[in-house]
Amino acid sequence: MRPSSITATVDFECNGVQHGFLKLPHSHDFSAWGSIMIPVTVVKNGEGPTALLSGANHGDEYEGPIALFELANKLTPEEVSGRVIIVPAMNYPAFRAGKRTSPIDSGNLNRLFPGKPDGTVTEKIADYFHRFLLPLSDFVLDLHSGGRTLTFLPFAATSRSTDEALQARGIAAMRAFNAPYSTLLMEIGGAGMYDESAEAMGKVFVTTELGGGGSASAATAAIAKRGVRNFLKHAGILDGEPELSATVELDIPDDTCFVTAETSGLLEICVDLGETVRSGDLVARVHDPERTGSAPVDYLATMDGLLVGRHFPGLVQIGDPIVMLAVPRESSS
Repeated sequence: MRPSSITATVDFECNGVQHGFLKLPHSHDFSAWGSIMIPVTVVKNGEGPTALLSGANHGDEYEGPIALFELANKLTPEEVSGRVIIVPAMNYPAFRAGKRTSPIDSGNLNRLFPGKPDGTVTEKIADYFHRFLLPLSDFVLDLHSGGRTLTFLPFAATSRSTDEALQARGIAAMRAFNAPYSTLLMEIGGAGMYDESAEAMGKVFVTTELGGGGSASAATAAIAKRGVRNFLKHAGILDGEPELSATVELDIPDDTCFVTAETSGLLEICVDLGETVRSGDLVARVHDPERTGSAPVDYLATMDGLLVGRHFPGLVQIGDPIVMLAVPRESSS
């Protein structure tokens, strides 16, 4: 196997708790022999499954880092049967910059898998997860929210898959996370996503969208903290049963769930998160910000459903998603 330029300062096979770094050499104007130091914690106790937990795949999404930095501080080996690998901020340069993408190479980590060992900084991070961390893991949880440009009803999700058995395991883990909404998700991001790498290896993969707007609320951080421990209980790594409350089962089956801006301008959202709409209902208007007397462009629901996500800033650009809709799903499926 071709080596990675990333080295871990922790031993993934050692029992106990270790706090360290994924060390990625990065030479730049202010540090000729510098390194990017990505925090990592490993908690191991004997044999058992491994869970890989990550946040800040996109650097402006904060529920994941909040929950995982706390978990790294509190989790003890005595609680664990197996191993937990915690990376609170996967795309660490983006996280420190408060940006979705890396300030070093503009890399969107969640579009660059499986990565390249000799590629850009972000491609090297993707490669390390793909070739070194994912193969160690049985269960993978990647915590997301809407970042600065989107906001969502808080949901856990697993991807639609042609592997029915793997999808069923993903749905069970998603339900165990127990966000207020649980969603079977059709990704629109295209190739190169982290979940594709994980699922191609047969790993149980759960993700989330827990809020947005470039910050975290007390409520969404609490959902993340409880959900992480529920996920570990479901995996058999922590004792006990997941703490479950009611969750609404949803499906995002195809791209008709997304209403996309075909004009740029001032966004007026006409339906709030959590409201139901019928196909053809007005969901948003985009006003011309450059002159008065110009009629706004109306955007209509493309289907019957629940509004689960929306563009967050008050100005929208052509090509931006305006709203995302979901439909109810039978909990037995």
